[in-house]
Amino acid sequence: MDRNLQLLGIAKKAGLLAVGGDDVSASARTGKARLIISASDASEGSQRRARINAETGNALCVVVPYTKFELGSVTQRGSPGTLAVLDAGLAAGFMRGLAEADPERYSKAAKLLAERAESIAAKKKHTPSGKRRTAQ
Repeated sequence: MDRNLQLLGIAKKAGLLAVGGDDVSASARTGKARLIISASDASEGSQRRARINAETGNALCVVVPYTKFELGSVTQRGSPGTLAVLDAGLAAGFMRGLAEADPERYSKAAKLLAERAESIAAKKKHTPSGKRRTAQ
């Protein structure tokens, strides 16, 4: 299996992948989607909704070189036309893999997601962790 598809499988098992139009829309509305993926054979309407969801949730949207069948084999949920990766690091890793295979098409998006993932990681690092309350 392709390394990128394996990464999507990891995201699915970790609960960091929204599968199908309704779940993708919900994740975009709540701002959880980092990357919205459209299958290469998704309908134009499905791809348009994916772009609208990406705009709504300030996420990146890409059409990937995988079919709905290939994405379905990873998600084990039919043949979804759209997915949303909910973790910035996983999204950046996925895009890095696509950029290695097709730099002309995906390198700009991969760079943008890598920068976003770094920014999020830096914010988490500098955010003071919650202190536990002790009983008095």
